[in-house]
Amino acid sequence: MKITSVRTHLLEHRLAVPFESASMRFDRRSHVLVEIECDDGTIGWGECLGPARANAAVVAAYTPWLIGKDPLETEKLWLVLYNALRDQGQRGLSVTGLSGIDVALWDIKGKHFGVPVSTLLGGRWRESVRAYATGSFKRDGVDRVADNATEVATHRAAGFHAAKIKIGFGVTEDLRVIQAVREAMGPDMRLMIDANHGYDVLEAVELGRRAADFDIDWFEEPVIPEQLSAYRAVRAGQPIPVAGGETWQGRWAMKEPLETRCIDILQPDLCGTGGFTEMRRIMDMATLAGVRLVPHVWGTGVQIAASLQFMAALLPNPPRVNPIEPILEFDRTENPFRQAILTRPIEHVNGIVAIPDGPGLGIEIDRAALEEFRPKDL
Repeated sequence: MKITSVRTHLLEHRLAVPFESASMRFDRRSHVLVEIECDDGTIGWGECLGPARANAAVVAAYTPWLIGKDPLETEKLWLVLYNALRDQGQRGLSVTGLSGIDVALWDIKGKHFGVPVSTLLGGRWRESVRAYATGSFKRDGVDRVADNATEVATHRAAGFHAAKIKIGFGVTEDLRVIQAVREAMGPDMRLMIDANHGYDVLEAVELGRRAADFDIDWFEEPVIPEQLSAYRAVRAGQPIPVAGGETWQGRWAMKEPLETRCIDILQPDLCGTGGFTEMRRIMDMATLAGVRLVPHVWGTGVQIAASLQFMAALLPNPPRVNPIEPILEFDRTENPFRQAILTRPIEHVNGIVAIPDGPGLGIEIDRAALEEFRPKDL
């Protein structure tokens, strides 16, 4: 079996109401899928985290190293591609582009052997996971406090056991939002906060100290990802567990945060940190360091399916009779093509998501939806 083509599919939707995190403004949803076809007709699908068109260009740059190669040699192909752009950057787009390719190759491998990717990763520890709802951005033209409180109440009614909200817009305003959200969700629902690296150390420490009374599970990306010493200062200066890692690509970027205990919870993104091939290594590193791993997920049904396959095989940590189970980040913001691209959407039932058990990622792509959401300028 040989690779005959590598294609990308850009997807785009303009939002009815734009929204913001502390570090980015969204007036549209834009994602890119990777499709790899082999000479026997087998097709694999992957997805890249981050700017869609830039990732598509990186995938195109990698393509000459893939044509004619055996797609089952995932470890070898990963290293060939990584080495191809090593001098231009061991992180960033070179790795997010590689991630989408790697996911597609593992999808092919699973289909070739007739088993889910999770089986190839070593076995399925679980057939479903609890999901937490991600959303509560700052939306244009609405009162943020009331809007976020109403949204999390909706998540509670839908059966979610936990929700994550966006902060990083100023300590005083953020505390008002946190208080309103906690009151809306009640005392028994888990609450996480995500600053999207919008604070400096002093703000993050102040927010963490004052927000601790609201029973926060974790404080995500309090400061910019390059400043590992700032992460350590925030972790030491306030009581809420610190989480991060979605913007640290590859095992090399994870090494220092794990060794120096920058974070309590590691959040690598499968479609950004190097795909299944690299995610396995990062899982082992986190296990060795005794750091909890909760994957970051932000994308279409392809990324959701891939993340679920990884979570099915995620080792129990710690290894006890009733281990701490991983939880799935489940984006609830506006994105009509998120599930539309799948012939069988991956949805939750009372906050529980079943892990696909078909070959590869366990999904099939609706090509009509790919065409429907293709950007008009292409």
